[in-house]
Amino acid sequence: MSNGATEMLLSACSQFLAAYAPFDRMEPEALRFLAEHVKLAHYPKGARILANEMGVARALYIIHRGQLRVKSSADGTGNAAYASVTLGPGQFFAIGALMAQRPTSSAYVACEDVFCYELPADDFFVLTQKSTVFNLFCTQHIAGLLKQSQQQLQLQFAQRAAEQRTMNSPLAAIVKREPVSVAAEASIRQVVELMADRHLGSMVVVDAGEQPIGIFTLSDVLKRIVLPGTSLEQPISAVMSPAPQTMPLAANAHDAALAMAMHGIRHVLAVDEGGRLKGVVSERDLFKLQGAGLRQIRHAIDAAGSLEVLQHARADVRQLSLTMLAEGVGAQEITQFISTLNDTVTRRIIELNLDRHDLYGIDWAWLSFGSEGRDEQTFSTDQDNGIVYICTDIMDREQTQWRFLEFARDVNADLDTCGFPLCKGNIMASNPDLCLTLEEWEEKFAQWVRTPEPQALLNATIFFDFRPLYGRFNLAHRMRLSLFRQTQGNPLFLRMLAQNALSVSPPLGRIRDFVTGADRDHPGTIDLKKFGVRLFTDAARVFALARQVEATNTAARIKRAGALMNISPDDVAASLDGFNFIQLLRLRHQHFEQEHGRAGDNLIRPDELNEIERRILKEAFRQARKLQARLKLDYQL
Repeated sequence: MSNGATEMLLSACSQFLAAYAPFDRMEPEALRFLAEHVKLAHYPKGARILANEMGVARALYIIHRGQLRVKSSADGTGNAAYASVTLGPGQFFAIGALMAQRPTSSAYVACEDVFCYELPADDFFVLTQKSTVFNLFCTQHIAGLLKQSQQQLQLQFAQRAAEQRTMNSPLAAIVKREPVSVAAEASIRQVVELMADRHLGSMVVVDAGEQPIGIFTLSDVLKRIVLPGTSLEQPISAVMSPAPQTMPLAANAHDAALAMAMHGIRHVLAVDEGGRLKGVVSERDLFKLQGAGLRQIRHAIDAAGSLEVLQHARADVRQLSLTMLAEGVGAQEITQFISTLNDTVTRRIIELNLDRHDLYGIDWAWLSFGSEGRDEQTFSTDQDNGIVYICTDIMDREQTQWRFLEFARDVNADLDTCGFPLCKGNIMASNPDLCLTLEEWEEKFAQWVRTPEPQALLNATIFFDFRPLYGRFNLAHRMRLSLFRQTQGNPLFLRMLAQNALSVSPPLGRIRDFVTGADRDHPGTIDLKKFGVRLFTDAARVFALARQVEATNTAARIKRAGALMNISPDDVAASLDGFNFIQLLRLRHQHFEQEHGRAGDNLIRPDELNEIERRILKEAFRQARKLQARLKLDYQL
């Protein structure tokens, strides 16, 4: 064929493709590459163009002429997940199967004579590298599947949740009336009279630019005015709470609820882009939204005088989390919410035990490790904790540790009573090896870093994700700085830690979608903690230690380290989508197991997932593999 004829065919192909998304936005050189590498194929009426039994997808199909019908598989429960759909010119298929390198789960059958442009798999992946537009489209394709899966999950839980407005509502939709505010110079008398006249439970204090600088509530009247005998002519600035919690109008109700739970407050101030006050959101407003009793839960925990009250609060936390699942709140937000309220329970148990143990005059902190240290607790979690303290020259080392161990044994026992099982590996503060002075913790870390043997690497995965829950938080900060100094001075340790992170591979099969059966007692299952979550947390830990990122949360580590490593925002977002989807499956599975009287585990059966969930799980594991590929590149493994 002459060059002129070839150019005419390429031009015709390019013009056809350029009429449809995403090719209409594709870079000229990438569009030409696509036109040069596709082949036009014909399929007669009734022909099966692509189906599961044909094996791993080998091409991207773009329909040029004719129509075909997509016949979806069952959803894993025996019911058709989706009605069959029809595709026509300009539409294409097999992106998910191509990206995951697996057989398609649907059958594509020609309704009439069909002509398709076919792009071989190797050229497809080259195109994703050549075209930012096409790469982003493929990433968003997976994100679209994730959204569909979340919608299905909401439907599954909708019958369990009361009809209510969603916790995803933006604060702009919750704020119903214009805010009332006063200047810092207003007298206490004026403010209290205004609150009484307007039936307000709080008053915001603003500066000349209408930006909040303080808040005064009815609960402040007794402790800040009546009991101290403060003059009502004093300015409100003398008794207000400074630096109130503010959030943009675009933030949602869940964000506000989380802030209230974390900071122990009852009001969040909604502000516009310029920081100007636009409304006040109270616990009562959120209570109306969620119906799960956030205010009661937090109040019950803070005021609890017995373990029985805390046991009930723990049950309420679980019910609130279920409501959030039903409303489609993301896995990251749910696990963080569970961790935050579990932290509150733990702190209250510590406070109750301090009444019976004399630790006065000693600087110390209660530490959490593992998933609690990462703010990633699910419905099923045991204890992973320790103590760090300062032992001065005038203190008896053995006597001081004995006092802490007695205290820790009582706290660990009470946590167990309240639904946090004792750690089978004895990773608890009542273990003398985990109740140490600051210097002893620093030496323990240094020993693990200097001698990165298998046990030291295992310890790193548990103890390096530490976070203070109670006491002197600065001690944990000093531990973190010491850890950074030690790891920065020993690249061999980081390399071996990366090698350890690569010891577990994503359970992706070459013939079947997934590799199952690693747990011999539960054939056909995948442990989503060991072969799912761990893939992300281990990689994120290495990234964070190598770049001195103080965050312990996996998502925060990937975001912050990713920026320092020049990982594209799209790739970071795709990794987080994969991680959060696996967490979402864990939450759903654990809830189901516990509802049926079984201990919630992490073993899911891929065959019982519907088609969309299987596709996203495959993509999630592929994202984990990309993180591991980065580790291999960074450490030449």
